[in-house]
Amino acid sequence: MNDQIKEVLKQQQSKADEKLAPTESERMVVGFMVGEEEFAVPILSIKEIIKPIEFTRVPGVPAYVMGVFNLRGTVIPLINLRLKFGLPPERQNEDTRYIVMNENDQILGFLVDRLTESVRFKESNIDPAPETIQEGENIIYGVGKKDDRIITILKTEGLLKRSF
Repeated sequence: MNDQIKEVLKQQQSKADEKLAPTESERMVVGFMVGEEEFAVPILSIKEIIKPIEFTRVPGVPAYVMGVFNLRGTVIPLINLRLKFGLPPERQNEDTRYIVMNENDQILGFLVDRLTESVRFKESNIDPAPETIQEGENIIYGVGKKDDRIITILKTEGLLKRSF
């Protein structure tokens, strides 16, 4: 190739890279309801979302640990987020889902009341976790603002940290 063609290709690649480069970092999350509150987790930490399946109770664990379930040969602990967040239990219905999350070889399933939607937040639209929350037990990444909604974004590593 001659030098002029190389220069044109280099300029075109540079322009393409500029278009792909985000002007502000963004965070993709999947929203869900627990009680009357909307929460979200990073989309990349979700292994899959399934309808409730049969699970086996495990003795000697906290009340919010419902038990374990078998997902294609992998035994996964199941956490009821209503109970973990101090809300009263509620019957499962057609909207109830298990969100299976995976990070650093930790896999857990979380029972949520219903899914809402996936949301893309600009970092400038996410406020930090409230200062009233103790740092050691903080599972909140921040509070996202989208239109007239406020969505609490949870830390994956905080949710997956086992305390049982």
